[in-house]
Amino acid sequence: MIKDYQSQKELRDHYDFCIIGAGPAGITLALRLAGDGRRVLLVEGGGHEYSPSSQTLYNCPSTGLNVYAEETRLRFLGGTSNHWAGRCRPFEKSDFDWGPPVSLPGWPIRFSEFERYLPAAMAIVDLPSDSGFKTINASMDGNDFVADRFLLSPPTRFAQKYAKDLQETEGLDVFINCNCVDLEFDDKTGRIAAIVVSDYDRHRERVKAKQFILATGAIENARQLMNSESLTAAGVVSKDGLVGKCFMEHLNLDLGTFILGEGQSTEPRQYFTTDAFVAQYQSGKGNVSASLLAHVQAYGRTAAIKDFLENLACDVGLAHKLDFISRFNCPGDGVITTLIEQFPNRNSGITLLDERDALGVRKVSINWEVAPEDRRTIKCIGMEVAKCFADTGLGFVKLEECVYDVSVPLKVAPHAHHMGTTRMASAPEFGVVDENCKVFGIDNLYVAGSSVFATAGASNPTMPLLQLALRLADHLNRQAGPAGRYS
Repeated sequence: MIKDYQSQKELRDHYDFCIIGAGPAGITLALRLAGDGRRVLLVEGGGHEYSPSSQTLYNCPSTGLNVYAEETRLRFLGGTSNHWAGRCRPFEKSDFDWGPPVSLPGWPIRFSEFERYLPAAMAIVDLPSDSGFKTINASMDGNDFVADRFLLSPPTRFAQKYAKDLQETEGLDVFINCNCVDLEFDDKTGRIAAIVVSDYDRHRERVKAKQFILATGAIENARQLMNSESLTAAGVVSKDGLVGKCFMEHLNLDLGTFILGEGQSTEPRQYFTTDAFVAQYQSGKGNVSASLLAHVQAYGRTAAIKDFLENLACDVGLAHKLDFISRFNCPGDGVITTLIEQFPNRNSGITLLDERDALGVRKVSINWEVAPEDRRTIKCIGMEVAKCFADTGLGFVKLEECVYDVSVPLKVAPHAHHMGTTRMASAPEFGVVDENCKVFGIDNLYVAGSSVFATAGASNPTMPLLQLALRLADHLNRQAGPAGRYS
């Protein structure tokens, strides 16, 4: 049953599971656990639709590179699936076989722990399990790049697709406009005794459950932990720990432009680094997309202006003088863009501020940094792409100066793929949650979503985070024992 906490204060006295956050991970967990006979509470801070009062709570100033948190995440039922583009790509075995070339380890679990949940995750986002992840173009000759492979979900809008299930599943209570504002930790038992929820008028109430799961995204998961005074007092969250650290994004930048080789297909192409490339250069993985500017769409009022400027500039040979206005070259030229893996970095992360939001909760800022290891990845991918284009006759590439000269400031933007602030590890000195997504030092608090990613890979995070959510649901059910009797 979906109820609005702003007007309906009808919480039960006790639940088996309380899930905080109703995005893809939270909704998946709630339906799985309730479907297995558990008493489940799913609380969502936003409402059925977008509202400024909810979205403003995502306000998060950036230092370093700008993350645009408030603009790229959505804070209402269904979460960011409400504007997800639908691209799905699974992790690879090598993502789990190798650790990153930094002072932190990689995944503490095997690839098989992900792979077994791929068919179920595909079904959740409306992809037939037998469809396969197919390439869209031929590979470039050599050992460095292969044609990328991925599938596109319709895309699935979780609040709409699962609306009936959220409304009718027995044992499941869903409350919208119900914001978690505190985690109450009992250091005598080592457990979360209750969470505190609030409506937008600051009416507050304690919620008890046997197990709690944070599923509010990488920034908010860390913020919830850091805001708990009882967790800080007990030393579970400390300045020396990794809560909020190792924020990762996929790096989105223009590698450069290219002129297509004679006789080459004008269709867009997408390539992916091989394991041999990553091993040779000790780099991260990456997707490289090459598109003719004719395929790069302009929208709204600017479309006609850009078309006019393109034709005028190319006709009179002044394209370079109008670059600051239109940022395109003559037809036949192309642009190379990326989705590149970022390595975990302790200096990239969330910091708690003294300023409080409209609910009285301390705000956070985010410092997003690109480390020298990430610059090396960008340089290696850029240089080798340019060589491969020339060697295969695909075209000729002009790289951006910041790609091959690491002293030049990097022109990079986010992909809105927030990862890593509660990373999974084998021990607390390397992460925040264990191999079962349980927070170190707390017996009944788990984290779901891409904030637990130990490494980012170059895969869009929705598919892997759903695989992890399904794995977590199985673990929690095993821990719970027969339905209705928590062991």
